Amino acid sequence: MDQNASKEFLTKRGLNYEENDLGPVYGFQWRHFGATYKHKEIDYKGLGVDQLQNVIDMINTDPTSRRIILSAWNPSDLDKMALPPCHVMIQFSIDKEFIDAQMYQRSGDMFLGVPFNIASYSILLHIIGSITGYIPRYFHHVLGDSHIYMNHIDAVNKQIHRIPNAFPELILKEKINDIDSIDENIFELKNYNSYPGIKAEMIA
Repeated sequence: MDQNASKEFLTKRGLNYEENDLGPVYGFQWRHFGATYKHKEIDYKGLGVDQLQNVIDMINTDPTSRRIILSAWNPSDLDKMALPPCHVMIQFSIDKEFIDAQMYQRSGDMFLGVPFNIASYSILLHIIGSITGYIPRYFHHVLGDSHIYMNHIDAVNKQIHRIPNAFPELILKEKINDIDSIDENIFELKNYNSYPGIKAEMIA
């Protein structure tokens, strides 16, 4: 995402932020929806709507609700963002002891972006499941516009001729109790094997 954070790109978007300031993107909308964004160095704690904590609270108090939704799409802030959100919203649902999630993505770069999106939202499902006491089960991924860029064709052709390895298993070595206190060392990928990386240029 370095290209989207460059001063050149920000200026092109009409934004007067310092380099590496993406504006009120995903994290800001998840934790401070509706707050006024100025720059990335401000402490926004307690400002706006904390959608992420609300999702956790709703799962704990009203698990059958059809409104357990986290949204990054805030029309009033789109012109303040380096790039409008691609993965727009995720909805959680509870079925007995299981927690499932469905994410809607308006635009998906199938080679570079989507694999990362699948992994990151699956990990989020594990995090929310651990906090609320439910077992992560299904992650459903819906894409509005899925695309492969022309200068990714060679990389994609190389990828599709590889025989997939057995899937690894994500292990949480201890229960997560607080969304604000997560130690990356509790996450372990068991039996993870990969091919050498394939490089491709990100298209802003």
